Amino acid sequence: MDALYPRLLVTRFAECFGFYRAVLPPLTGATLVKGAPEGPYADWDLADQALLVLFDRSAMAATLGTAELPAHPAAPAQDAAMLVLRVDDVDAALDLCLRHGGTPAAPATDRPEWGPNLRSAHLRDPDGHLIELQSY
Repeated sequence: MDALYPRLLVTRFAECFGFYRAVLPPLTGATLVKGAPEGPYADWDLADQALLVLFDRSAMAATLGTAELPAHPAAPAQDAAMLVLRVDDVDAALDLCLRHGGTPAAPATDRPEWGPNLRSAHLRDPDGHLIELQSY
């Protein structure tokens, strides 16, 4: 049984699917279990546990009866959630993500104030979700 089942609700499903299909296997060892660029659902597992699920935001909105609400806040706002991936090489992982449609948010930086030998970089997936790449 999966203890945690992280699911990203996305508006740009095909672009997000392509991004995660390109970066999750080399960065985490995850395998695509189900899904295609057409959506509305895709999931990647690691050692038979859910690592990440993409789900079409409009499909969930229809289920919840919130389709008339905006998908994103009208004004810029602080992030409410972040996907963190532990990687061996932050710089190489950031390069891979940027080559596959990610956009930079903060450069790769040593962060001793966060922990000994910690290095991180931040980027956004094609739908704007914040991702932290982190290594010790």
